[in-house]
Amino acid sequence: MRNGTAAVIGGGVIGGGWAARFLLNGWNVKVFDPDPEAKRRIGEVIGNARRSLPMLYERSLPEEGELAFVTSVAEAVAGVDYVQESVPERLELKRKVYAEVESVAPDVPLGSSTSGFKPSDLRKGLASGTRLFVAHPFNPVYLLPLVELVSGGGDADIQASASRILTSIGMRPLVVRAEIDAHIADRFLEAVWREALWLVRDDIATTGEIDDAIRLGLGLRWAQMGLFETYRIAGGEGGMAHFVEQFGPALAWPWTRLMDVPELTPDLVKKIGDQSDVQSGMHSIRELEALRDRNLVAVLRALKREGSAAGRVIADHEANLGGEDLGRIPMITVRRMVPSDWTDYNGHMNESRYGQVFSDAADAVLAHVGAGPDYVSAGRSFFTVSTKTDYLLETHAGETIQVETRMLIGEGKKLKLRHEMQRAFDGSVLATCEQFLLHVNLETRKSCDPERPVEDAIKEIADAHGHGRES
Repeated sequence: MRNGTAAVIGGGVIGGGWAARFLLNGWNVKVFDPDPEAKRRIGEVIGNARRSLPMLYERSLPEEGELAFVTSVAEAVAGVDYVQESVPERLELKRKVYAEVESVAPDVPLGSSTSGFKPSDLRKGLASGTRLFVAHPFNPVYLLPLVELVSGGGDADIQASASRILTSIGMRPLVVRAEIDAHIADRFLEAVWREALWLVRDDIATTGEIDDAIRLGLGLRWAQMGLFETYRIAGGEGGMAHFVEQFGPALAWPWTRLMDVPELTPDLVKKIGDQSDVQSGMHSIRELEALRDRNLVAVLRALKREGSAAGRVIADHEANLGGEDLGRIPMITVRRMVPSDWTDYNGHMNESRYGQVFSDAADAVLAHVGAGPDYVSAGRSFFTVSTKTDYLLETHAGETIQVETRMLIGEGKKLKLRHEMQRAFDGSVLATCEQFLLHVNLETRKSCDPERPVEDAIKEIADAHGHGRES
């Protein structure tokens, strides 16, 4: 779908994350927040996003949209395609914002980032309230794909349109079947949070020990399999039914105090604050955000390789991204950001990753001529026989690179490519690679001529590149 313009009302952590998510996916964004610090805060969030979101993908994101800070709700929502409200969790404040939006843009999808209110509570007093829905994200919005969509009897077409928009910017809309306070995920978080407060209050565990219990154990399982799939494995060959039969009765035991909330006395607040300072006080918030984002990128990239959980969402989004241009001469076969885990102890891209980039470039050419995965499944492929790589300039994490590829030989079973890896913003040549490939029958494992459509496509490109036959 075409990229449009989004209005973000409220420029805190969540609003800034929404702005970054839209902006880096090619949308123009207008932000309204009366706080004089909003521009600085959002700039820092967008900076975090620029350093992390592109690293999830093997292709480049769209050209970044334009960001504008405006002085009123009316100016923000005029002429936009989507509105996301992220003001503080005060019902009357939210309703005031909605009334202002309605007076200028009564037909535009209006999502609320509320973590607790139901749509029916939010839309009271609005003439066009059925276009308002909950679109509850998770921090950092620019990296975590989940967004809970709650219609609560709203306009089904509006929600469907919102779902398409949010999917197009790499998110995974989870439609909540019926409106309920705190939706789905935050109900889990509140239960864990209440129990954690009791454990700290009663000196059973410190804040650091509780965090270790999550990040070294159950949190790792939940990130890939969630709750029920994790317990299904715990049930062994008997599956989920066996697990429930075996452990279900324990729910009646007095293990937890989930229905009680400890009084947040000044002493308890101080205890939590002091323990948190001991645990993490040596780091600034920006340092913790950077650490969080690097770790999330690493986890999400690993999940993407397996096609699991949030990684599947990223892979699906990546499939719709562009970046390559194989119709030009030379061909643009790769355009992407260098992820942080590609660098080595010297602080620059490891040589093995150059091989990956040039291999990806060759794969793009092969897919373009019809020798992609389906062709390989049918028993034919190209094998690399030799490569020669020259490393010319250092390449660092966070840089956007592109590869220009020329076809030097395209004759029968022989294919020779020359790749030039460049720094995208200034065209500096970082490395070159000459790659010689032979077409192979995968059953006999011997070289042979390609199928005629592939051979013809290769010849056409080689001729266009001024080559074609070995001299």
